[in-house]
Amino acid sequence: MDTTTLYSIGLMSGTSLDGLDLAYCKFHYTDKWHFSLLASHTYPYSTEWKEKLSNLEKASAWEYAKTHIDLGHYFGKKINEFVAEYNIEKLDFVSSHGHTIFHQPQLGVTTQIADIDSIAAETGSIVVGNFRTFDVALGGQGAPLVPIGDELLFSDYEACLNLGGFSNISFLRQDRRIAFDISPCNMILNHLARKIGIEYDKDGLCASQGNIITEIWEKLNSLDYYNMNGPKSLGKEWFVECFLPLFDSAAPVADLLCTATEHIAFQIAKVINANHLSNVIITGGGALNTYMIDCISKYSPSCKVVIPDKKVIEYKEAIIFAFLGLLRLTRQNNCLQSVTGARADNCGGNISGIIIER
Repeated sequence: MDTTTLYSIGLMSGTSLDGLDLAYCKFHYTDKWHFSLLASHTYPYSTEWKEKLSNLEKASAWEYAKTHIDLGHYFGKKINEFVAEYNIEKLDFVSSHGHTIFHQPQLGVTTQIADIDSIAAETGSIVVGNFRTFDVALGGQGAPLVPIGDELLFSDYEACLNLGGFSNISFLRQDRRIAFDISPCNMILNHLARKIGIEYDKDGLCASQGNIITEIWEKLNSLDYYNMNGPKSLGKEWFVECFLPLFDSAAPVADLLCTATEHIAFQIAKVINANHLSNVIITGGGALNTYMIDCISKYSPSCKVVIPDKKVIEYKEAIIFAFLGLLRLTRQNNCLQSVTGARADNCGGNISGIIIER
């Protein structure tokens, strides 16, 4: 395998359950790593998959184990569909984030389902996955993982902000990469949008027509998480137990969406302003929410917000997970101590699918 030029498909399934993102990438090393996004596609989850994944933390051990295997086979079939649709001939490996069900690193636990052995069996490819658990075993948060990709692939920007199920940020301070989850993001916005029969609030239009609910706004901004020093990360459990109940209100959905969007932007801007960041690239589905972007700019007027090409917005995480697999296969660190709080920088991930000819 030529380790200076590698072709990979990266898979990302986020907490907002928008779908399975696939990114076919070429990575080439000269003085540093460069990438090209050659093909990309999102396969939306069916209603059945959404219901299963959104409630799996309450299921039996048997159902959890079976879903882990079934989702791996589903991912593998979607990869095969993707390869056929885009006539992909050169593929060195597949790299999968999986789908997070439990994330409580303070208890030493993080789990991402979608069995990589099943993916490998379906595709016949080498598959890298399960990136978080080694870091957690080393005492780290196991998250966020994207910052190593920010540092090696997106170094032209002072900071990288991702607006996915949660918002998270990555930036350099005194030659150390700092990164952490900031707040819930699309998880709450999509949850509220579904109350009025839509999957998401396109362009933040509904939110822009609402008003901030002061009582909820104050409770949100008083949550203990926002006063914690990093490394820190958020999981669905915290979202369900601490954040979501604050929106148990009979107020108009437009007002709830407005309050949530302004809150997210306010917390993001607090981080930007506190760290004197002047140049931030924004990716993830929330980068297409024009009202949210306007709110971030309003609360952090000294910062230049950069919105990249739509494909990079939508597939940056899948691109970086493809890259994390490359780092694992070439035995380079793909998780940073300065980000997660682990005992050391580390090279995490399991490898499956190598068949030895006899």
